[in-house]
Amino acid sequence: MRSSKLNISGLSLAVTVLIASFTASWADDKKHSQPAKEEKFVKPSNEELQKKLSPIEYYVTQQNGTERPYTGEYDKHYKPGIYVDVVSGKPLFSSLDKYDSGCGWPAFTRPIEKDSVSEKMDRSHGMIRNEVRSSFADSHLGHVFPDGPKAQGGMRYCINSAALKFVPLAEMEAKGYGEYLGAFEAAGLWPIEKTAASGEKETAIIAGGCFWGMEDILRKIDGVLETEVGYCGGDNKNATYENHPGHAEAIKVVFDPAKISFKTLLTDWFFRIHDPTTLNRQGNDVGSSYRSAIFYANEEQKKVAEEAIEEVNKSGRWSKPIVTTVEAVKNWADAEDYHQDYLKKNPGGYTCHWVRPWSEKTTYYKTK
Repeated sequence: MRSSKLNISGLSLAVTVLIASFTASWADDKKHSQPAKEEKFVKPSNEELQKKLSPIEYYVTQQNGTERPYTGEYDKHYKPGIYVDVVSGKPLFSSLDKYDSGCGWPAFTRPIEKDSVSEKMDRSHGMIRNEVRSSFADSHLGHVFPDGPKAQGGMRYCINSAALKFVPLAEMEAKGYGEYLGAFEAAGLWPIEKTAASGEKETAIIAGGCFWGMEDILRKIDGVLETEVGYCGGDNKNATYENHPGHAEAIKVVFDPAKISFKTLLTDWFFRIHDPTTLNRQGNDVGSSYRSAIFYANEEQKKVAEEAIEEVNKSGRWSKPIVTTVEAVKNWADAEDYHQDYLKKNPGGYTCHWVRPWSEKTTYYKTK
């Protein structure tokens, strides 16, 4: 009897060990098969932040500073994607809600998520304002004002570029922001249609005021291969800045027609980045040098230019008639070296150009 009991006890022990081993193995497999939970953000120490951030980023986010207007990296930035907290990497704003308010800082109509930012009363500098801070890292971002576009809620989140880091649409999924792609899909921007470079090149010459601002925007467009500023349409050859009678400050754009057509370059960009309804004027710049003009190299370009003008006129986006002239290319001359890529060499330099939101409900009455 005693021997039988020992055998049964030994069998029970073996079964218990086997079950425990299987349970532990199953639990371990389950632990590794399940996605890891997002780690809670822990704000770095002040010493770590001083090493991690640039001086302007530290000044803005940690010392409640403000960058000078029109100097921020994202003031005139309109590529699709999201803007995250430079400290925590948490999403704050979307390019879908970004617009040019003319204030000199990036402006958004709303945060990407309601709880991604917090607000608090700011009584500094003898004013009462609503400060905007990031919820996770408590970074100072900027302020919010009730003077934004009424159709989008009426708010203007005026944010310092130095508090933000941009994540391009094409990189959002790979960098862990895939959950925010739905809005871009609804807007028709995702998935991105990749068009292979055709190897072909076309050249357009257009004018819309000071060529610095025109070039700074046009050179960033997908499909634009090269840009060069110069003088076109005037009386003399080899024109210079000091001697260009009748010439317009123009920009030569070399582009890949497989990625962007000449007409799209005109309707979706040229007529958005300057006011085509002001004769011989753009902002504070007055004179024929600053006229709105499309210079055609052949009859096909002339036809497309006229079609583009008619299309934009009929769209009603500009309440006044477009006065853009369509002229044959005449006496093109390269501008001096210091004019080429001027705003790239001199960030924050003078410009009166900006990309206007382009929707069926948008109408522009005057130059900003």
